[in-house]
Amino acid sequence: MITMHDIIREGHPTLRARAEKFTFPLSDEEKQTAQKMMEFLENSQDPEIAEKYNLRAGVGLAAPQIDVSKRMTAVLVPGEEEGQEPLFKHILINPTILSESVQMAALAEGEGCLSVDREIPGYVPRHARIKLRWYDLDGNEHVERLRDYVAIVVQHEIDHLNGVLFFDHINKENPFAKENPFAATEDLILL
Repeated sequence: MITMHDIIREGHPTLRARAEKFTFPLSDEEKQTAQKMMEFLENSQDPEIAEKYNLRAGVGLAAPQIDVSKRMTAVLVPGEEEGQEPLFKHILINPTILSESVQMAALAEGEGCLSVDREIPGYVPRHARIKLRWYDLDGNEHVERLRDYVAIVVQHEIDHLNGVLFFDHINKENPFAKENPFAATEDLILL
């Protein structure tokens, strides 16, 4: 079981390295690592388990965050209502963004990261919509269009595979700068 002790923190060189692509078929060990990453997300979103094991809630976990410099991430975005199916629940192997919208978006409350133990205020500009290709554990190709919060989460995770942390995107002079007039919802700001 992955716990917070297994997650490396900012300053660790693996978080700044470009992760290597996988070749198929995946080994049993690689598949087990992927399943443990998804299990961490499930556990972190369960209040009782999270409290018992002192887990911070997460919606994504990239392999570099557990010091495995490979292009794999687990993403679990829960449904909007309790008990609803997740909006997105996949293990992404070798994910690639095929296209992205011109329109940008940011989370109103900013972003956080399991590998960053401090709050860093500011808008993190992301593409509001992306077209994503990834492979599952068996090597099957998937292509899907993602938008809004799910698209933001996936971009955050792919950044980890490229050695980028969320705060690298924040405008240093004006963390809450808006490039264009924006429309705000409760959670999302279109920049």
